[in-house]
Amino acid sequence: MKYFFTLYSLVFFITCSAFSQEKVIKYSVSNGETISQIAEKFKVTPYDIYQLNPDARTSLKPNTVLLIPNTSGKNVAVKKEITANKKAIPQKVKIHEVQPKETLFGIEKKYGVTDEALKAANPFLITDGLQIGQTLTIPSNGTVIKTNIAKTASQEKYVFHDVLAKETKYSIAKKYKTTIEDLEKRNPEIVANLPVGYRLTIKGNAPRSEVPTSVAVNDSKPIEAKKPVETPKKVTTYMEYQVKPKETFYSLSKTFHTSQEELTELNPALSEGVKEGMVLKVPSGYVAAVPIIAQQQPAEKTLDKPIEKPEEKALDKPASGGIKIIETVKSDEADPEVVALTKKRGENDRKKLVLLLPFNLSKIQNDTSDSANQIKNDKFLNMTLDFYSGALMAIDSAKALKLPIDISIYDSEETKSTSNVSSLISQNKLQDANAVIGPFYQTNAETTANSLRLYNVPVISPLSKDSANPIENLYQSIPTNDVVRNSIFDYMRSKNGNIVAVVDKKKESVISYIKQNQKGVILASLTQTGGLDVANLKSLLLPNKMNYVVMETANTAMVKSTIKALIEAQRSCQVQLVILEPNSTLDTDEIYFENLVKLKLMYPSVSRESDEPAVLIFEKEYRLKNKVNPNTYATRGFDVTFDTMMRLVQGKTYQETADLITTEQVDNKFQYYKKEDGGHANKGVYILYYDSDLTLKVAN
Repeated sequence: MKYFFTLYSLVFFITCSAFSQEKVIKYSVSNGETISQIAEKFKVTPYDIYQLNPDARTSLKPNTVLLIPNTSGKNVAVKKEITANKKAIPQKVKIHEVQPKETLFGIEKKYGVTDEALKAANPFLITDGLQIGQTLTIPSNGTVIKTNIAKTASQEKYVFHDVLAKETKYSIAKKYKTTIEDLEKRNPEIVANLPVGYRLTIKGNAPRSEVPTSVAVNDSKPIEAKKPVETPKKVTTYMEYQVKPKETFYSLSKTFHTSQEELTELNPALSEGVKEGMVLKVPSGYVAAVPIIAQQQPAEKTLDKPIEKPEEKALDKPASGGIKIIETVKSDEADPEVVALTKKRGENDRKKLVLLLPFNLSKIQNDTSDSANQIKNDKFLNMTLDFYSGALMAIDSAKALKLPIDISIYDSEETKSTSNVSSLISQNKLQDANAVIGPFYQTNAETTANSLRLYNVPVISPLSKDSANPIENLYQSIPTNDVVRNSIFDYMRSKNGNIVAVVDKKKESVISYIKQNQKGVILASLTQTGGLDVANLKSLLLPNKMNYVVMETANTAMVKSTIKALIEAQRSCQVQLVILEPNSTLDTDEIYFENLVKLKLMYPSVSRESDEPAVLIFEKEYRLKNKVNPNTYATRGFDVTFDTMMRLVQGKTYQETADLITTEQVDNKFQYYKKEDGGHANKGVYILYYDSDLTLKVAN
C-alpha cells in the first residue's frame, strides 16, 4: 500500500483512432486506472485487452496506450469476415504504427505472421529492435487473416463479480459453474491471492438468484423489473444520490420507493439508461444519512483553527474535499438500538478535538538513512498513516456538515512505554479539549487519561484490545477478547438455543473459559486418542431447539468429523456451527466451503462487511483520494474520529452520549458501558453468519 496521500487530479482523455475496419481503438491510460475499469468502460473483458496488450498483465502505467477491441462495430466486423471467407480474397500488405507497450510477439499474433516474415519485411527490427512510433510493413501470407475479436465479443458472454469477504476461488468458480483455472486465466491478478472487493471477469451467465448483482458485459440495456414498484404518497423534498456500480432502474426504484417513470421525470438523463457515477435527484426521507461526493468547489473553512499536523515534507495529507452527509428521515426498519446521529439544531458552541498520533517524526528526521524506504518498511508508521488518512476523511465530512469543531493533531512520539504527552500537557494543549483520541499504545493511553482525569477530559483508546485499568475518563473503543466471546454466547442464549461445545483438549484456555464463564454449555466427549466422540455429540443435540455447536480446534480431522456429524444431524434437528475466533483450518482445501454454508457458520466480529450506500461511497471516495482501498486501520481512523465528532455536537458531553447512545459507522459499532471497576469499554460486536447465498450477514 502506498503511504503518501497526495491527491492527484483525475484527468481522463481518450484518443480514439480507428484501425483497419475500425476493429480496434487506442486508449491512453489515466492515473489510477485498472484494466478492469477500462474493460467496463468499453464493454469488453480484461481477457480481451490482455490478448492485444500482453505486457499490461505485469505493468500498467499512466499514459500507456492500449489497443481496445471496438465492440460498437462488432456486427459489421462479423459480416465482413464472413464475406471475406466466402470470397477467399488474399489480404493486401498493411501498415502498423508501433504503440507503447507493444511487443513483437503481440504484433505477430495480431496479424497472424511469423517472426521471420515480419523481420524480413522490416530489416531494421534485427538491428534496432522494436521501438515506439516505428512504421511496420505487415506482409501478406496469401491467406485470409482472421481475428477473434468480433467472435469473442459476439458469442461469449461475461459477467462481473465483486469478491466478498470470506469468498474463495473454489466457491466463486462453483457459483458460476466455471473452473479456478479459467478464473485465474481471465483475472491474472488473483493468481497469488484473492483480494476482497476485486472485480472479477467471469465467462458465462450470472446465477439466476443474483441477476441484479451481476452485470452482463454484452447487455447494454439496464435490467428492468417486470412490475413497476408502486409509487408511494407524493413527497415534496428531494436529495442527491450518486449511482453505484451495478445499480439498475429496478434497484433504484426499490431503494427510493418510487416508479421508474418518476425517476426519469426527475432526471431526464435517465432516458439514455442508468450509468455508474450519475448524480440523481431522488425523493428524500427513505434512506438514512447517505453520503455523496461533494462538488468540486473550494471547501468552506468551517474549522477555524488550522490542523496542527506533521511537517509536510515528511507526510503529505490528501487534499480536502471529502464527503457530504445528507440528513434525512431515519428508516423505520433501522435497528432501534442504534442511533443515526446528526448535528443538534442550535448547537453552535465550538468544541475541541485532539488527535495524538505516533508519527515519531523526530526519529525519521534524525535518521540519516533513506527516509522513503524507512517509511515503507516501518509497519507501525504505516499503520499510523493509514489511521491518519481515515481520520482526514472524517474531518472532511465535518467540514461538509459545518460542525462547530476545532481539531488539533499532534505527534505523540510513542514507544510502548513512553510518549511526549506530558510535554503537550505542560504546554496546556490538551486540558481544554472536549475529547482526546489516542495515544495508540495502551499504557500511554492510560497515562494520558490519568493526567487529564482532573480536567474531566475523555480519552478514547483507538486501537488497543487490552483490558484497561479502571480509569474513569478512559474509553476503550475496541471490544476486548472476552467481550467478543461473551457476545456470541449471549446471542445464542437470547435465541433460547441448546449450546454444545466441541473443544480440542489442547485448547485448555477455551475449556477453562467455558467452565468458568458459560454455565450450562455442555462439552462434547472426546475419545481416548483425543478425537471427537461422534455418537456422544449427536446425543447432545435436541430435536425441538436450535442447536448451536461451538467448535474450537485446529485439528483438521476433528474439524472434518464435526462438520460431517452436524450435516448428518440436520436431517432430524436444527444445527448451526459456531466458532469463537478466526480458524485458518477452515480456509484449507480439505474443508468444503459449501458445508460451512449449509451449517450457516457463525462467529463474532468487531467489524462488519456492509454494502450500505454510505459505506460503498466512503470506500469509493477514499480510493479517489488515496489511490488504494481503505484497509482496517484507515476505516478505523474514520469511524473513531467521525463518531467522536458527532457525539460532541449533540448538546451533551461526550461522556453523556457514551452512556446513552449506541452508534454505527462504516465498519464499527460503538456501544459503550461503564465497567464495574471503573472506566468504559465498548461491547459493540457483530454476530456474522454465512447465508445460503454465500454472503455474510449480520445476525444481531
